[in-house]
Amino acid sequence: MTTPPALLIAGHGTRDDAGAEAFRDFVRQLGARHPELPVAGGFIELSPPPLGEAVTELVEQGVRRFAAVPLMLVSAGHAKGDIPAALAREKERHPGISYTYGRPLGPHPALLNVLERRLDEALGSAGRTPGDRADVTVLLVGRGSTDPDANAEVHKAARLLWEGRGYAGVETAFVSLAAPDVPSGLDRCVRLGARRIVVLPYFLFTGILPDRVRHQTEGWAAAHPEVEVLSADVVGPEPELLDLVWERYEEAVKGDLRMNCDSCVYRIALPGFEDKVGMPQQPHFHPDDDDHHHGHGPGHHHGAHSHAH
Repeated sequence: MTTPPALLIAGHGTRDDAGAEAFRDFVRQLGARHPELPVAGGFIELSPPPLGEAVTELVEQGVRRFAAVPLMLVSAGHAKGDIPAALAREKERHPGISYTYGRPLGPHPALLNVLERRLDEALGSAGRTPGDRADVTVLLVGRGSTDPDANAEVHKAARLLWEGRGYAGVETAFVSLAAPDVPSGLDRCVRLGARRIVVLPYFLFTGILPDRVRHQTEGWAAAHPEVEVLSADVVGPEPELLDLVWERYEEAVKGDLRMNCDSCVYRIALPGFEDKVGMPQQPHFHPDDDDHHHGHGPGHHHGAHSHAH
């Protein structure tokens, strides 16, 4: 039986010691969960250990093949450029190693469920119940990037969080590099009629930036006493996150890199759309097709769902 590839976790890095330790502890938890293979983790910048050191650690254990998973919610410059460049450099440093590269984590339904839990916790701490959602506007705050695709991923997560969960709305803001910033995002929520807002950081672990989100939220709330503003916690090292990293590892090992199937209503039971899972797909009959003899009844879903399920 061939030895399974090792698992290498690649993190952003943070100047926050507690955030860096949360990452290192998460890597240790993954290793304890999967004693059958070596697991190591390192950072691109700011905090130890560097990614190269984690690769060396694996090589010294006799590893020749590994799968690298970026512990990141969106695919921005780090996931698209820095990590692949670092891995290519390690391949030159350690002749004979080979690796596959997984994809970022979000917006996976398991993560959306954790975010929903964080919202419920924030409401509960203020004496609210999940049943109060109809007058709750959520401000999902992403890291922010100079890459528009990365910022768009935060909007996608916000939309998926809103769908079927009963919130009044889910708006987006960013804590760095992209507009709107947190105060502007809160202003926008109010212009849209919000009277109760929960600010939800779209971050995996504690750190400088999530702290900044909370401080900016508190500053804005102090200046707007007429609006109820609550702060929710980061995702954290939840079992769902451990499961998801393993899912990304297995995809990378099998070469099973998919389209947007994580949030596909025909594959995953999303809130309010559970009846669509496994539904047989019909082609959309274009009026110009020669054999167009069909009405658009319930059995014909507008737009064929073309990616392979």
